[in-house]
Amino acid sequence: MPFRALNRLSHTQAVFLMIAVTLMWSIAGVVSRQLESAARFEVTFWRSAFTALSLLIILPVWRAASRQGRVQALDAPERSAIGRTLHQHWGLLPESRAFWVSGVCWSVMFTAFMLALTFTSVANVLIIMALGPLMTALLARFAIGQRLPLRTWLAIVAAGGGIAYMYGSQMLAAFSDPAASASGLLLGSLVALCVPVAAAVNWTVVQRSQSHGEPIDLVPSVLLGAVLSSLYTFALAVPFEATGGDIGWLALLGLVQLAIPCVLSVVCARVLKAPEVSLLALLEVIFGIVLAWWLAHEVPGSEVLAGGSLVIAALVTNELLGWRSRAGTPRIQTLNADACESQTD
Repeated sequence: MPFRALNRLSHTQAVFLMIAVTLMWSIAGVVSRQLESAARFEVTFWRSAFTALSLLIILPVWRAASRQGRVQALDAPERSAIGRTLHQHWGLLPESRAFWVSGVCWSVMFTAFMLALTFTSVANVLIIMALGPLMTALLARFAIGQRLPLRTWLAIVAAGGGIAYMYGSQMLAAFSDPAASASGLLLGSLVALCVPVAAAVNWTVVQRSQSHGEPIDLVPSVLLGAVLSSLYTFALAVPFEATGGDIGWLALLGLVQLAIPCVLSVVCARVLKAPEVSLLALLEVIFGIVLAWWLAHEVPGSEVLAGGSLVIAALVTNELLGWRSRAGTPRIQTLNADACESQTD
């Protein structure tokens, strides 16, 4: 069974699989540019709905093929029959407040990402999203008292400078060009900023929950996020205007850009160290910009390339300098699985 084979990945296989995952993540921008008539909230609704549908099918098969699913189904006898069923087949934790917070964070990320793409360029959105690790570090510093090394503070300053230059230059150009939309750039950027902020809150909540003995599996929380996103964008998506081709593209995003890589990234994180995952994940930015440039003819401006390069360089440098100190840090994606493995050994 393919799912069982994924549990026996070598390090090299995990690296290449993670590269494939980032490539799948990166198709959102270029695919969104192929849509004909789907409106902003309709785009988000259909992608989230297809993600939820895909995970409802994939998760039971994946969990049944792994030892994690069998062990966790027995770890909470106080759950109701419905709660045990939801947990056994889909890993849902309806009684957990942290799980609900995580799901809400995912729903914000899903919604904000697609909305931002309808306001501004793919490059702008992806570069803002890349700030997630630095925002997470800042939030963890103030929320749970984690100390930040000097290298991270320097990376935050450098990345902030890159963002300021990128958007300052674009805003000046927009104000001087009647054909440009300064309001679209500003609104799209603010909406895109919700993605790394929600990601930082999500990571901090999950880590805090884990430290208090309440592990959360990120894949089921993605399912919850997709369901929530589709629910609260449904009314805003009506009346539906998407063509059959639009529905096909959005179904592709739900399955190939979110559901499948979500599961595969968790598998990779069981083999790769945290710094490796962080560095490889940055390929999404590069792939996304190149694909939009190549296939959708969305050419990033020189200020975007310059400012974005500074942001990426700051992130890469921070991860490389912190490799040794972070190599032993538990990976959120595998904390639950590791606990289950220990129970069966």
